[in-house]
Amino acid sequence: MKDGIHPEFTDATITCACGNVMKTKSTKKDMKVDVCSKCHPFWTGNLKQKTTGGRADQFKKKYGIQ
Repeated sequence: MKDGIHPEFTDATITCACGNVMKTKSTKKDMKVDVCSKCHPFWTGNLKQKTTGGRADQFKKKYGIQ
């Protein structure tokens, strides 16, 4: 690798809005994020999914097809 063209790779702290703090390595020292694996609905199991039929059923319902 060439000297002087690569950013410094150091320890970093990532802080989530929910208060979760993670330690990792990055070119930025501190980062603040809105969601993380502790508070994101997909990972916590709070994600609401539509289970009322597939695409064909939704199309039929939308256009009133029997």
